Amino acid sequence: MTPAATELATATNEHLAHISNALIYSSMAVYTLAFFAYIAEWLFGSRSKVARTAAALTAKEETVRAAAPAVAVKSAGGTAVLERPAVVVRSASGSRDVPDGPGAHGGDEQGDLYGRIAVSLTVLAFLVELGGVVARAASVQRAPWGNMYEFNITFSTVAVGVYLALLALKKNVRWMGLFLTTTVLLDLGLAVTVLYTASDQLVPALHSYWLYIHVSTAILCGAIFYVGAVGTLLYLFKDSYENKLVNGGKPGTFAKSVLERLPSAASLDKFAYRINAAVFPLWTFTIIAGAIWAESAWGRYWGWDPKETWAFITWVAYACYLHARSTAGWKGRKAAYIALIAFACFLFNYYGVNIFVSGKHSYAGV
Repeated sequence: MTPAATELATATNEHLAHISNALIYSSMAVYTLAFFAYIAEWLFGSRSKVARTAAALTAKEETVRAAAPAVAVKSAGGTAVLERPAVVVRSASGSRDVPDGPGAHGGDEQGDLYGRIAVSLTVLAFLVELGGVVARAASVQRAPWGNMYEFNITFSTVAVGVYLALLALKKNVRWMGLFLTTTVLLDLGLAVTVLYTASDQLVPALHSYWLYIHVSTAILCGAIFYVGAVGTLLYLFKDSYENKLVNGGKPGTFAKSVLERLPSAASLDKFAYRINAAVFPLWTFTIIAGAIWAESAWGRYWGWDPKETWAFITWVAYACYLHARSTAGWKGRKAAYIALIAFACFLFNYYGVNIFVSGKHSYAGV
């Protein structure tokens, strides 16, 4: 390549990098508008009295006997009367038959309008951010996953994409919008202020097609684990709220207004479990793909590098969660705590190991 061509290519890459930065900042502006629209949805929804779930809870658990009469059995010399055994209903067995709340809009038309506006803004912000990620990839002429800044902007893009995909599949997850946009704004704010790294080429060890396989699946798993963690955290709040109602307690006005509009604790628990169970095999594949890449790059499959170690710890934690869910004594809140510990392990592997621990996976310039 001639010096003139090299200079032109460099200028083009720098221009694309500037475009990428501008798109990322623009997406933050649109996410901020979506954030306020989601807040408006919750505020207007707080006025509604539609579909309140408190009335669905019973004040105390009861054991109900069947309405059928006793059973008479003839025996030699007389008739023996056997009492029909008690029938235990769902409320008596410890579970609660509570309907899902109406959603953040609470059945209020104006709240629902703001919610739909918020989703539209989220779609726009997602497309703008995706354009920023693509422009970053074009500026470095590789996958945009070479440092923490690139990983962050891609991660938040995929997380929003997962949320929008669930909405497109008609899943009742719009209540997650406010939590999602808040997290994405924090993530992008951290990326552009603390983690920003100028466009650069990869170190030789990372030049492999396994970069596209291993890192892309890691990002996707992280985004889905995040959605599951939000569901798990809200399940704990909603379960405490329902328990308080069952025991005759009176939750505060704010808690009652917010939590009664969420899905029931049982629905949130089921949602989080299905999300985590669905992505766990992909996380297993991610670790295996990383080991294959390590053999290709460094001549060994596994070396207990800090990144490898914490990826395995995360895998073990999620495996314990899935096992706990199949064990009667560990369902519900106990299993939820394990799920949150597992996600905390993933976050430490994502931020802590990359920034504070040195190893072969450490990102330069962070």
